[in-house]
Amino acid sequence: MSINFPLLLVIAVAVCGALALFDLIFLAPRRRAAIDTYHQQVSAPDATVVERLNKEPLLVEYGKSFFPVLAIVLVLRSFLIEPFQIPSGSMKPTLEVGDFILVNKFAYGIRLPVLDSKVIEVGDPQRGDVMVFRYPSDPNINYIKRVIGVPGDHVAVEGKQVYINGEAVPKKFLYERFDDDFDDIPAFGAYPIARFYTEKLGEIEHQIRERDVVRGMYRREWVVPQRHYFMMGDNRDNSKDSRYWEDPEGTPPEFFGMVPDQNIVGKAFAVWMSWPSPKFSHLPNFSRVGLIH
Repeated sequence: MSINFPLLLVIAVAVCGALALFDLIFLAPRRRAAIDTYHQQVSAPDATVVERLNKEPLLVEYGKSFFPVLAIVLVLRSFLIEPFQIPSGSMKPTLEVGDFILVNKFAYGIRLPVLDSKVIEVGDPQRGDVMVFRYPSDPNINYIKRVIGVPGDHVAVEGKQVYINGEAVPKKFLYERFDDDFDDIPAFGAYPIARFYTEKLGEIEHQIRERDVVRGMYRREWVVPQRHYFMMGDNRDNSKDSRYWEDPEGTPPEFFGMVPDQNIVGKAFAVWMSWPSPKFSHLPNFSRVGLIH
């Protein structure tokens, strides 16, 4: 069962804020009145009695204590920066399993928490950006991929070559090695080959990873609708992305594989820690700390 953490956070802030406000308007004046009455009744007030009369109900005390902390977390997480951990290898070699990343929440506009409606325009995703978004078929799941096509683009994939608006996306071979990153290794133990390239999308140059297995040279084409984006993983032969995922029932064909603007979470911009196996035998490391390209 998936948990809607933003909704829970908003509810927690609202409840704690309501408790603090209720105390400010109703309970605190009653406590002050009780203390004033006690002072009028005795010539030498007992400090213990005054402290007891001024004591907040336990629920109110907790609510007032948690409210500022939760409110700060809500603001930071909803409008500024949110941390994520990479769960799969679909973005290798750019991002590894276990990388902890930071996502800029305002790079593509200020959005209301839970409702995810944009209230302030700031910028739009650009080709080559690494973007976190809510999976169209299940908005409770966050995905991270690279923006390949922006509104109005004609995207085509033929074999392992990507074309945007009729032009092949430039890529340059770097190196190759045996690839043990897949589960379907042949029984006789022959590992497939992983080939690494630099690819350039707009002004952004990054690495991609391909497998030497040929899936076929058929050509598939898409036209990116307005306010939608076409996404692919850098691990091109091991990524569930706009080329392959299933769309929600009732989605018109022209929107197949597209990420709508309202599903955008933010722009991934940095790795701040890596912890591939969160066990006592494996400590987190900071060797991969740096900006994401």
